[in-house]
Amino acid sequence: MTPARETHPQEIRPWPALWALVIGFFMILIDTTIVSVANPSIQAGLSTTTDNVIWVTSAYLLTYAVPLLVTGRLGDRFGPKNIYLIGLVVFTLASLWCGLSDLLPGSGIANLIIARAVQGLGAALMTPQTMAVITRTFAPEKRGGAMALWGATAGFATLVGPVLGGLLVDTLGWEWIFFINVPVGVVAFVMAAALVPRLETHSHTFDWLGVLLSAAGMFFLVFGLQESNTYDWNGWVWASVVAGVAFLVLFVIWQALNKKEPLLPLGLFKDRNFSLANAAISAVGFSITAMFIPVVYFFQAVRGMTPLESALMGTPSAVLTMVLAPVAGRLTDRVHPRYLVVPGVVLVGAGMWLYSVMISPIIAWPLLLIPSFVMGLGSAFMWGPTATTANRNLPLRAAGAGSGVFNTTRQVGAVIGSAALAALMTGRISAEIQAALPPGSKGAGGQLGKSNSTVLPPFLHDAFTHAMSQTLVLPASVVLVAAVCALFFATPHHLRGQDDASAQAPAGHDTGRAERGSSVHG
Repeated sequence: MTPARETHPQEIRPWPALWALVIGFFMILIDTTIVSVANPSIQAGLSTTTDNVIWVTSAYLLTYAVPLLVTGRLGDRFGPKNIYLIGLVVFTLASLWCGLSDLLPGSGIANLIIARAVQGLGAALMTPQTMAVITRTFAPEKRGGAMALWGATAGFATLVGPVLGGLLVDTLGWEWIFFINVPVGVVAFVMAAALVPRLETHSHTFDWLGVLLSAAGMFFLVFGLQESNTYDWNGWVWASVVAGVAFLVLFVIWQALNKKEPLLPLGLFKDRNFSLANAAISAVGFSITAMFIPVVYFFQAVRGMTPLESALMGTPSAVLTMVLAPVAGRLTDRVHPRYLVVPGVVLVGAGMWLYSVMISPIIAWPLLLIPSFVMGLGSAFMWGPTATTANRNLPLRAAGAGSGVFNTTRQVGAVIGSAALAALMTGRISAEIQAALPPGSKGAGGQLGKSNSTVLPPFLHDAFTHAMSQTLVLPASVVLVAAVCALFFATPHHLRGQDDASAQAPAGHDTGRAERGSSVHG
């Protein structure tokens, strides 16, 4: 250990470091949902279509998801603190670019989509470093509380994002959902520079072929899904989807063949809980991202709510997640994770199903707070315990890679969910509106589904509501996959005893290193 490259053990203060990182982490996660409530305002302000405005979210999610596997390694190689700070600068400057997109030369929506893509790159640099710092500074038996805070931050951000977005859109305009990141980014930079320790670095080779294959696969798959209705599922759309799947299959094959240092360490998946938790968080990312868009469009286009009013409909979830997160944190180190995650996911799924069956042009709005309340009861027990289960047994040297994999699967789920939702939503809008139009209006439903108008005449409210209700079935179904995965979680090692933990450690797990890593806590 060389003092120039690693903080002395006595100098490591894990909780202040984690709180400093959580500020930036919260900011980048808010940006995955804050746009959802602003979508109708952006669509009207930039005179663009529903398809294009959903790309504002998908571009961010795509450039966020694809680099995560390599950015985790960058943290191992050059230090998580350094990579986090670089990512924070990129994210903050890109946020300013987003806010100014309509004032710059060229198309406003094109400028915004490009800026959001750069913003996603900054987020990808930051995210794995938060989990890596937790894994490398907290003792294994104390990571539950830290991961609970990390997971609760992820869950709370997805819920508070729309509320904050609604407030800013209503009072200052949609540009301010991006401008607000600038002062927050400055504060986060100062705190991280002061409080996050410099940890030991490890040399890594970088699998650039793996990067190219995974990036190509994700891009072609997402592009094909999201643009399917725009091009009426023509040959080019199918070619894009097939190419995306083919590239991803080649990526996995290459990871198995690469004997040096693959981008995706398949050996990590020998740990049963790591594999199941990654599958679960992918389903959660898919569903949470996909759920917000149709709900917000319903509130604003059918019920005539302002962005803030529509966002406040999610207040019960945000409040309950915040209140119950400490409870989930205390329980995470004491009970089997399936007893937390399964009920949590089932409640979140139940809330989504309630939205699907309850939304109506005439239903009393207080009743539509019930699904949000149900989702909030489950959310705190879904995010943190899943993250803890995935990463509890990782060897220290694999901290960056493991956190990169976990965050990648979550974001891959989110970006595919966004793309699939766009295809389903525009398709259902076109079909339902076409059915509601007078005879002789053939094709008008499809045009309305792709138009830049967010104002609906009253006689179309029922049709639009049916389209949103049908769309919500997708996320409500997919999220239950996470509950099935959690049912098969194995008993965590720390609940079996140290001897059994050593016997059950996955291939490549260096128990001695883990014990030495925990010595920084005395």
